[in-house]
Amino acid sequence: MYNDIDSQGRNGRQPPLTPDELFKRFADLQIDCPTITHPALLTVEDSRAHRVIDDGAYTKNLFLKNRKGRMWLLTLHENRNIRLKDVARQLGAGNFSFASTERLMTYLGIVPGAVSPLALINDSQCKVEFVLDREILDFSMVHLHPLDNRLTTTLSREDFLRFLDTINHTPRIESFEDSTE
Repeated sequence: MYNDIDSQGRNGRQPPLTPDELFKRFADLQIDCPTITHPALLTVEDSRAHRVIDDGAYTKNLFLKNRKGRMWLLTLHENRNIRLKDVARQLGAGNFSFASTERLMTYLGIVPGAVSPLALINDSQCKVEFVLDREILDFSMVHLHPLDNRLTTTLSREDFLRFLDTINHTPRIESFEDSTE
């Protein structure tokens, strides 16, 4: 049974940051972060329907756990089709399942639909292993939700990786094969 969550649901951690606090962190790091507002996006299809910028990498983000309760965030190119069983084997993770809404709030401080590697800023205890699809690095820009799925922020590839380093979440970079099933 999972019992790391306290009565506030954040495991004794600081309250999650807001998008404005995230943008302040970007400003402190001198990271340019143009951001657009749009209706709430829950799927890749929703994202495509409201897309303003065609250049750059768009992602799909999977917040997962394995049987031992270890947490994982996989950030994949939006066109990537994977089988969780194959990815779990590749990563040596055992078996994956999707993490609950409660775990999402506990570890990343966000709600479903807002999952992105920018939420790792709320994982100050570095409990979430971050895996990045190598294909994302083929693009000079990456588009991500900044803790809210009604916003999309564009970061340069270099600023994105630098930001991850500053929050102690240097990604594990992996190449994934698309599933044909």
